[in-house]
Amino acid sequence: MTEQGMDPTVMMALTALILPLVGFMMAATPYLMRRGEVFAVTVPTAAQQDSYLKGLKRRYAAMVAAVSLVLTAATLALALGGVYAGVIVMLVVGSFAILGIGYGLMQFYRAKTKAYKHKQGWVAGAQESVAVVDDQPVPQVISLKWNLLYLPIMALTLAIGVLGYAQMPDQIPLQMGFDGSVSRWADKTPLIPFMPVLIQGFFGVCLTFSHWTIMRSKKWSEPGAPATSALAYGMFAHAQSLYLVVGGLLIAGAMATMPLTFIGIISMGQAAIGIMVAALAMCIGAIAVSVVYGQAGSRVFLRMQGSDTLLADDDSHWKFGIFYVNRDDPSLFLPERFGVGWTTNWARPAVWALLVAGLAITAGFVVAVLVLF
Repeated sequence: MTEQGMDPTVMMALTALILPLVGFMMAATPYLMRRGEVFAVTVPTAAQQDSYLKGLKRRYAAMVAAVSLVLTAATLALALGGVYAGVIVMLVVGSFAILGIGYGLMQFYRAKTKAYKHKQGWVAGAQESVAVVDDQPVPQVISLKWNLLYLPIMALTLAIGVLGYAQMPDQIPLQMGFDGSVSRWADKTPLIPFMPVLIQGFFGVCLTFSHWTIMRSKKWSEPGAPATSALAYGMFAHAQSLYLVVGGLLIAGAMATMPLTFIGIISMGQAAIGIMVAALAMCIGAIAVSVVYGQAGSRVFLRMQGSDTLLADDDSHWKFGIFYVNRDDPSLFLPERFGVGWTTNWARPAVWALLVAGLAITAGFVVAVLVLF
């Protein structure tokens, strides 16, 4: 049987657009970092205008962009040529290739930056710490209660499935091939209406946890400009938490069309295009927030005067520039060193406990989908 209402070439072309988005973010990363960091190396804030370091950034961006363009062109050619299985393979392999090459180049230029730092004699004479007064007007992360909006969407999705259960065929289409034909079916059971709700719930839990990590994160504040950088970080964290809630609800809303495919009101292809468009919108939203605010709000006050003095240096706690390990820091979460977002303090046992719990929940979700449906 073939699904109607979907051109697989359009679907594959939309899918291929993920690659340039991944490539753009990776290429732009050095320009989105905090003022006192270049390729995950602590430098004076005024060093952002150093011609040598600017040249390293340009070369990095050019190479990542070139790789991304080649992979995108190859993926689009496969989509237009009807080699849809190849599109999926290129999407997975290409995404990992861009990330792998990007981080590999970061390590290469990180070594160059560290050598240049040593040559310039940039050493922190004293480790300055920064305290930010809590009552200053700094934007805050939006409340976790906003994530309760997932519940009415999930309830609506379940209601559609339950009310339409009688109209569902004995065999429910669950998976679609690249040619638009249904490749996997499931027997009609009372559990079927719960499948989309289970997926929405798992997705909502993941994004709510991400929201919670922002709230619990160590707040960044730049030595030498504590008040201004705290304000910038607050704006960044507020925007990121708002993005997570809005983007997550958009995806969950798109998933609410899944029961309509079980009933036969819309095709699987139409539902898939809706979910893909929502996912692309979420990707574009992430890029927009990153470009506007920069990592930890670094782009909010781009014209702030820099300093030639290195006031603090915690490079020793960042392994390979991306893994933070500091037993003396009680923080579980903190802003990333190379990338836009947050990372974990791998020296804290609680982080490992959360990792194990996350893997267990994910495994439970996968098993539930495979066994129940």
